[in-house]
Amino acid sequence: MRVLFMGTPEFARAALENIVECGFEVAGVVTQPDKPAGRRLILTPPPVKVFALERGLTVYQPQTLKGEEFEKILRETAPDIIVVAAYGKILPGTVLAYPKHGCVNIHASLLPKYRGASPISAAIINGEKTTGITIIQMDEGIDTGDIILKREIPIGEDETFGELYGRMAELGGEAIAEALEQIKTGTAAREKQPEEGAGYAGKLNKEDCELDTCLPVRKIYDKIRGLSPVPAAYTWFDSKKLKIFKAKISSGGTKIELLEVQLEGGKRMSAEDFINGRKNNSYGFGEGSVFKFPDKT
Repeated sequence: MRVLFMGTPEFARAALENIVECGFEVAGVVTQPDKPAGRRLILTPPPVKVFALERGLTVYQPQTLKGEEFEKILRETAPDIIVVAAYGKILPGTVLAYPKHGCVNIHASLLPKYRGASPISAAIINGEKTTGITIIQMDEGIDTGDIILKREIPIGEDETFGELYGRMAELGGEAIAEALEQIKTGTAAREKQPEEGAGYAGKLNKEDCELDTCLPVRKIYDKIRGLSPVPAAYTWFDSKKLKIFKAKISSGGTKIELLEVQLEGGKRMSAEDFINGRKNNSYGFGEGSVFKFPDKT
């Protein structure tokens, strides 16, 4: 069974690695074009491309999935199935219908909950205790296709997006290998998604990352966890954005103690180093703030 893999970030790289390790024939790898990264804006290949080239796989980076350019890729690779993992673009109906076994997607939630682009963050922000991977047969809706299999995973009480992302990537790789084997042998079951319990977690923007200090402490803390390390939750400190990467709920449960921060225009650092560099011991938060820095010793 010839697999055309489509994915871009580290989450997708882990899935591709497991597909290769399990011996499936990868006819080609489609990923997003290289993009400028870092302060120096150096053109950087996505993780999927780096891994694919290391393994000698053919890599394609089309600007669009419509028209002759991508049709040529499909003819060259002649896939029996297309596996999609966080590719970054919606597949046209002509692509979905091209392979013998269609297209399957590795989605990072227990569908139908948290369809959309940011399911891992959404699960943490909403205080979920569990999440998981769903392998679906893709249709033209957004994460609405039939379920092939699900795999559940617990969310740690203090786990951040970055920590859970890594574990979910590994689970996604295991799940897609299992699903491909079922499809190959004709044993894959498909179940329509129920509409009850369906939810959507859209792409996060800057406004979504601002913390609402009127919310309960636990909800604020969960949002910090769900956005760390990227894109990072923020509050305001001396009229500047203060990104919060690491925090904890203080004893008593009424305050959030900041542990790792970055002030607008500055570097990421421990909260202790941050306050030690402040003049006149100014903490920048008003009386009654839900946030606190560690006490100076």
